[in-house]
Formats: sequence, structure tokens, C-alpha cells
Amino acid sequence: MKKWISVTLAASLFSGGLLAQAPKIVFEKYTLPNGLTVILHQDKSAPVVAVSALYHVGSKNEDTARTGFAHFFEHLMFEGSDNVKRGDFDKYTSNAGGYNNANTSQDRTYYFELFPSNQYALGLWLESERMLHAKIEDVGVNTQKEVVKEEKRQRIDNQPYGTIIGEIFKRAYKEHPYKWQPIGSLEHLSRAKLSDFVDFYKTFYVPNNCVLSLAGDIDIPEVKKKIQDYFGSIPAGTKPIPRPSFTEAALGGEVRDVIEDNIQLPAVIQAYRSPKQGSEEYYAFNVLQTILSGGNSSRLNKAIVDQKQLAVQAGAFNYALEDAGLFITFGIANMNVKPEDLEKEIQVVIDGVKENLVGEKEFTKVKNQITTDFVNKNSSMAGIAETLANYQVYFGDANLINTEIDRYNKVTREDVLKVAKKYLNKDNRVTLYYVAKGSKK
Repeated sequence: MKKWISVTLAASLFSGGLLAQAPKIVFEKYTLPNGLTVILHQDKSAPVVAVSALYHVGSKNEDTARTGFAHFFEHLMFEGSDNVKRGDFDKYTSNAGGYNNANTSQDRTYYFELFPSNQYALGLWLESERMLHAKIEDVGVNTQKEVVKEEKRQRIDNQPYGTIIGEIFKRAYKEHPYKWQPIGSLEHLSRAKLSDFVDFYKTFYVPNNCVLSLAGDIDIPEVKKKIQDYFGSIPAGTKPIPRPSFTEAALGGEVRDVIEDNIQLPAVIQAYRSPKQGSEEYYAFNVLQTILSGGNSSRLNKAIVDQKQLAVQAGAFNYALEDAGLFITFGIANMNVKPEDLEKEIQVVIDGVKENLVGEKEFTKVKNQITTDFVNKNSSMAGIAETLANYQVYFGDANLINTEIDRYNKVTREDVLKVAKKYLNKDNRVTLYYVAKGSKK
């Protein structure tokens, strides 16, 4: 999520060191009879429109014997439809001066186009084609299998440290589908029949499992009419949509392992089980993340990288998902620094936030950083369209785009200390050492 903020806006937000509300995002939300949720935000400041479709399906919705389908469909849905020839999806977009992309997570699959405002209807047509009658054929399936294989080789298998998230999650979760990553199993994809892909499409790519979100230079009555024309006749899905429900047992003790990788500098990665997104503790964890890893003056960077020079990079991030989360700390060691020594110093920093309240000055700075990030996320039409869809799908409340900052403002220094004490414990974590191939003892 790629954003910016003007100096003027930053000054108005943070004058006097006080937190302030971000500019309000006005939107309209409604639902078609077929279950499609529509969210519209008008902003005529620039002649652009973001058209997005968020399907509430990610890797966690997959069959244990059919992993990788959600991510695979992210690729397959560009193969064309009854009215879009193979390979022409991108051509339509680029010829209209637009841009399109998609991404998949454990919880969702997201498609979007960014168009000049006089071309937004093309985005609606393309998304309706994707939803109504995408081509699920052997030629497209076989083509995209090779694409996914190459993506896995480039982004995971042959990428230094590229397997970290997968190795962490499969040790942190034993029952929940979060134990596998969106890339899934290539073996599962290879064994799948065409009928398996058709069934997945008919189950998840239905209007009642989608939020259509538009933001930008639009005329709302006109857009509503076009949405009705393109999407109103699409039938609602009739298949039950799998929603996993697992109560994961406590980790029950630290899980440690050593992973050999094609790297020169060793790394230490530690992942603590943490709350799901949207919970009260989730917001305290995001504040804690900023304390530990929010810029050059953050605690991990200052102590591990600058002062002791044990690592070329160190940080933390709250990998929170719809059902659960992991709070991950990491350090990539400097030359000749042993992972054991790096881990000890990371632990010193972690102990610091577990044993002492954050100082008021540091806490105010961190809160200001979070407000800046919140505003930046909603500073583009693409960002607004995505954020509105996310909030609606995950929480049933698109207006969190305006009010979620209040939840951060309510977090106290005591809340941060409380979650650090509760969760950042040895028995609740996975610890991995990444080492160069051939150096594992």
C-alpha cells in the first residue's frame, strides 16, 4: 500500500504534537438483489477512477488437498471470458490508458483497475466478465500452472530469505489453514482436474461473495445505472461458501529450527502468536510494532543496527489476519555476527517493552507516525477503493475508513505493556535461524 502525504496536511494533523482526525471519506454503500455489495466514493480532484473487486476468498478457504487455488485464480482470471479473448484483458486496460493488477492473501483475492475517468465503464465491464463467465478451460489452466511454477521459483525458492513466511506459519499453526501459504502446493494444482477449477469458480466468484468498490471522478447516479446494467443480471451463487472455524491450541512451548538458504548473512526470525485483526489487542500490537520498527529511530533499528552494529537490518511487523496473527521480529546479521549473539540482543529490546512503560514523548511520536500512515493509506483513489472494500469484507463496516484511527487513539502505554507481557513470551513463539547452505550443524 503505497502512499504519500503533503507537508501542509502533515502540519495540520500534528501541530502542537496532538493527534487529529484525518479528512473524512464520504461514500455510499448499497447491495444488489444478487448480493453484490457496492461502495462508491466521489472525488473530482483528479480525472481518475479506481475500479476494484474484492472476493472474500483466500488460501484459508481451500480444501486441504487443493491448496493454491485462490492464488491460482488470481492468474486464471486474466485468461479471458466469453467476450474477452485470451490475452486481451491487459490490452483493453492499457489501450484505454489504464493499469490493472491483482493480489491474493490468506483471506481475500483482490482485482483492480485504475482508469482515466472517461474510461471507468470499461473497468466495470471487465469485472462483470470476470464474474459472470470467465474462461475456465484446459488451455488457460495449463498456461497458468506454468506461470505459477515460475513465480514460486523466482519469489520463494530462489529468493534469499524468500521462504521465511512459509516456514514460520507452518510451524506456528498446526490446525488452521494459515499453516499453508497462498502459493499452496504445486503438486495439488498439477493433480487437479478441470472440474475442480470450475467448482472453485462457481463457489467463490459470485456476486454475494464480492465487494465492488469505486473511487474517483464519478457521477454516482450514472455509475449506479451502469453497475445495474453490468452486474444486476448475474445470478447469486448457490453453493455454500467454506469459512474455516478452528480453535488453535496454544503453541505449548517454543519451536526452534535452523533453515539452510542461499544466503551469505544469517538471519534470526521470531514469530509470536498474536490476536486477529480488528481486536483491541491488535491495535496495541500495531503501536508496539511502530515502537520497535517505525523508522530509523525505532528501538530495534537504533539498538541493533546503529549502536551495536550487529545487524544490517532489524525490525518487527504485526502480520495480523482475519482469524489470527503473528507478531514477527527479525534481524539480518552483520558479517561475522553469530545468530545466537543477534538473538540475545533482540531479546534485550523485547524485554525492554515487556518490563517498562514506553516514555510519553516516544509514545506521542509513535502515535503521530500511525496517524500519518493512516492518512497516507487513503491519499489515492486506489488506496481508498481498497480500504473501503477491506473494511466492509472483514468487519462489515466500511466507515472504519473514517473511524479506525479513534481505536488507535484509545491505545494507552499501559495497553502496549500489557500485550507485550501477555504475548511476547518464549513458549508462544517460533524461532528460526537462517544460515548459508552447508553451514547447518
